[in-house]
Amino acid sequence: MTRHSRPGRSAARTFEALPPAKGSRAPFAESWWGRAWLRSLEDSSLDSGRLSRGRTYARGGAVGPVTVGPGSAAAPVQGSRRTPYRSTVQVEQLTDRQWDKLLDMIAERAANIAALLDGEMPAGLADDAAAAGVPLLPGPRDLDPECSCPDWGYPCKHAAALCYQVARLLDRDPFVLLLLRGRGERELMDELGRRNTARASAEAAATAGVGPAAFPARPGDPAGSAFASRTALPSLPGPPALPDRPGRGPALVDSAVPEPGLDPAALELLAADAATRAHHLLAGALGAQHAGTALPAPLTEWQDAVRLAAAHPTMDVFARIASNCGRTPGELAAATRAWRHGGAAALDVLESPWYPPASLLDRARAALRADWADGRPPRLRSWRNRWTVEGHAAQLRLGRDGLWYPYTKDQGTWWPAGPPDADPAVVLSALLAV
Repeated sequence: MTRHSRPGRSAARTFEALPPAKGSRAPFAESWWGRAWLRSLEDSSLDSGRLSRGRTYARGGAVGPVTVGPGSAAAPVQGSRRTPYRSTVQVEQLTDRQWDKLLDMIAERAANIAALLDGEMPAGLADDAAAAGVPLLPGPRDLDPECSCPDWGYPCKHAAALCYQVARLLDRDPFVLLLLRGRGERELMDELGRRNTARASAEAAATAGVGPAAFPARPGDPAGSAFASRTALPSLPGPPALPDRPGRGPALVDSAVPEPGLDPAALELLAADAATRAHHLLAGALGAQHAGTALPAPLTEWQDAVRLAAAHPTMDVFARIASNCGRTPGELAAATRAWRHGGAAALDVLESPWYPPASLLDRARAALRADWADGRPPRLRSWRNRWTVEGHAAQLRLGRDGLWYPYTKDQGTWWPAGPPDADPAVVLSALLAV
């Protein structure tokens, strides 16, 4: 199928995953344009069984966030394996000439624009567009589904589930159909505004018998005066509610080969990580103690790399981070283990020995003797902030945060061995009990 491509004209939109549909027999689409979309799918399907399974998947919430852009819709769809498949459905975009015709038809009647903004697709508009050779609604074989699963069905059940979910989106917003055909809501409304202005100017000029240039712009109020008059500003809106979990990022699925240097899987990982961090920050901002809590120090490039590797411990990500940071895999492995036990403070303990005040170490030794069962703790060899247990592959390290971190030695390398504690006796007892 020929695809008319107009790159850069309209940005894609990502819709959050819809909740499972209520009822096993309720229609997926209630609007006439949503039903027209489903007719195109069902009339072109070669296997009604796969469509039935696709409906079941969609009803059960197996379709993740749907990314809609010019000419395609894509989403992760959870199948029988642990990781979701990548499904997409492509639709032919309208040509610039077809868009010109369609925009003229919309602008001819103010009711068309009002209906679109009200979430309705004017039936007369679709009929007039079809008569003028502008296929606003898809027909049989106009939908081109694809999926990363091994099923060669047309469509497979995962791509069918995506198509049924798109029908639900179309019910809510007819601009989704227009975006699939090549142009987004903002671009369309801007262009319709320009056409309406030109039309009104031409009509006024025709009424007066002169050209549009004969109507000079009327002087207005200076911007400074207009803004200065607004003495009473509305109150700020309340804080947003905290979602149950971080949002899922878009599925960066495209039938085209990615540009050199772009890794869609890595971008998906970064998007998921950003969503998780945003959820964590929002949870903190909504907490009762937020006003009196200092902002955390910004992470260095290395700290952020370790954080990312600790949160997403896949081999390809791990190897890439180690290489890009100029570290060995072993160094990054120790760093990520430290991070999981205590974040940036634990990473500093791993990498940066320091000289604690002598009085602080003296109090720690006294507390260790007092808390030990017989008052005789193991002999410790001290160096800077590190106490190594003689005769054992065990070590305590004092962090700048005042906590003691356990370490064990394996094949000549010291490794973080657990969470820290303010009491060295607690940490040492747990370490020697292993």
